[in-house]
Amino acid sequence: MTFEEILDQAIAMLQRRGRMTYRTLQRQFALDEDALNDLKDELLYAHPEVRDDAGRGLVWSGEPSTAPPATSAPAATPEQAPLTYTPPYLAEKILTSRSALEGERKQVTVLFADLKGSMELLAARDPEEARQLLDPVLERMMAAVHRYEGTVNQVLGDGIMALFGAPLAHEDHAVRACYAALAMQDAVGRYAAEVRRAQGFAVQMRVGLNAGEVVVRTIGNDLHMDYSAIGQTTHLAARMEQLARPGTTLLTAETLRLVEGLVQVTALGPVPIKGLDAPVEVYELVGASALRGRFQARVAGGLTRFVGRDTELATLRQTLEQAGAGQGQVVAVVGEAGVGKSRLVYECVHAHHTGLAGAGEHLGVLRQSHALLPGH
Repeated sequence: MTFEEILDQAIAMLQRRGRMTYRTLQRQFALDEDALNDLKDELLYAHPEVRDDAGRGLVWSGEPSTAPPATSAPAATPEQAPLTYTPPYLAEKILTSRSALEGERKQVTVLFADLKGSMELLAARDPEEARQLLDPVLERMMAAVHRYEGTVNQVLGDGIMALFGAPLAHEDHAVRACYAALAMQDAVGRYAAEVRRAQGFAVQMRVGLNAGEVVVRTIGNDLHMDYSAIGQTTHLAARMEQLARPGTTLLTAETLRLVEGLVQVTALGPVPIKGLDAPVEVYELVGASALRGRFQARVAGGLTRFVGRDTELATLRQTLEQAGAGQGQVVAVVGEAGVGKSRLVYECVHAHHTGLAGAGEHLGVLRQSHALLPGH
């Protein structure tokens, strides 16, 4: 949503409720501190019916009829608990492990997606007709997120905010977020073509991505997650969405660093971002590459010389010999992210004396299925 759209929805919400806390505004519209302060300034300066309530929130003091018309009201989504739209298998994963998740710092990728120009698109329609138009868009957005085991943290009227890597940890969270963005652009694009043929107007969405850190504080029984973003994690993702042209997805350099070689992008150059001293390098996500994982991307770019791990290599080779002699074997290679598990397996199966040259083509499938790629 644009700032103007957020402003109109905030006024309509305040008029309807009479009063609300600043925390409610921040949560409803996924605002960082700078955006929240901008919204407060605009509401208090431009609308004399709005007054501050001891620094805790806002109060609507005018008559209902004095409020500006809420043209975005048809697009408003009834507030739902995440449990109502999260697939049962994901909900079970989160709830069974939440005690271990709470209080943890997580590496995540934040995704914002919204329907561009929803106010103009829905203003002339009654609420029921607007919902019939908007709900399929939100459903396709959420389905793409859940396909890659992300979690929809908020439904924001005409869009969503989702996290990949929290509360469910995924080493490839940025890749999953990119694949989800591509999948939802494809799904919404096909839906938009149907709407254009049937009703004659365009439906377009935009997506923003940024990778960073969050601290998961609490996870409720309804799956609502209270978290604290570290630095500009959420702020930059929201800014990427707002900068994106309709039908496109933008990501930051930090996100690209985690997915390089696995996706295709177009560099857009440095872009000034409000609240930051220096411009941010921005990239447009174009598509997925044919590579299946980060290690495969590293192989394509050339590997450094393999040093050490003689004991582990010997164990793997002995296991392979036993398997070759007809004794079935199962090996689990366990370790922290980045310690070299994939490289160890790669060196083993590509060693000329194992007779398994080319087997590594198939081992990676166990780690990250080819079915994760968009279009599969």
